[in-house]
Amino acid sequence: MAELKIEGDDVILRLSTGEKMESVHSDLRAPLSTVRSVEILEDAHEPADHGLKFGGRLPGVFEVATVATSGEKLFAAVHHNTPRGIRINFDNGKYDAWIVGCPDPEAIKAQLENH
Repeated sequence: MAELKIEGDDVILRLSTGEKMESVHSDLRAPLSTVRSVEILEDAHEPADHGLKFGGRLPGVFEVATVATSGEKLFAAVHHNTPRGIRINFDNGKYDAWIVGCPDPEAIKAQLENH
């Protein structure tokens, strides 16, 4: 399962080996200074349900993919056992946002906002 970490001045999305294979992607990294906002999502699957996907996806079960939709480029890592999650919006990054399913999105949001 994908895991968000803060290391130094960066936020890192660590992907499992399976997620790397599904998404044809490696871990993601972005400077904390580019984090514009952080939102808690009750349904983290929903943002990945629209647009063109590159990666693995079974609607409502898992999404580990790059998603291009409505002028945005997202990276989603959401699984059936983590339907709630977090959306991290970025300024001037490779992605406009990361959508990550996690068991405690409130704790992740607090951690990101306190750095």
